[in-house]
Amino acid sequence: MLGGISIWQLLIVLGIIILIFGTKKLRNVGGDLGGAVKGFKKAMHEEEKEKEKDEGEKADDPQARVSHDEEVNTYDVKAEKKAHDQEEHQEERK
Repeated sequence: MLGGISIWQLLIVLGIIILIFGTKKLRNVGGDLGGAVKGFKKAMHEEEKEKEKDEGEKADDPQARVSHDEEVNTYDVKAEKKAHDQEEHQEERK
C-alpha cells in the first residue's frame, strides 16, 4: 500500500494515538483543523469575488479612464508658514 505499510500497521498506529491523546482531544483537533480549512476556502472565495467586483467597477468607473498627464500645481502650507515665521523673526531682530 503506502510504501510497504499495511492496513493493520495503520490501525495499530491509530489505536496508539487514540490511547495517548484520547478521543475528545482528537475530535477537538479535527474540528479545529476542519474549521481552519473551511475558513481558508471561504477567504479564497471572497478574494476571488472582490477581484471580479473590482475589475467590473474599474470598467464602469469614469475616474479609471481619466489620465493625469498635465502638470499639477501644489501648495505647501508648511513652507509658507515657515517663510512667514522667518520674516517675523527677521523683523524682531531689527
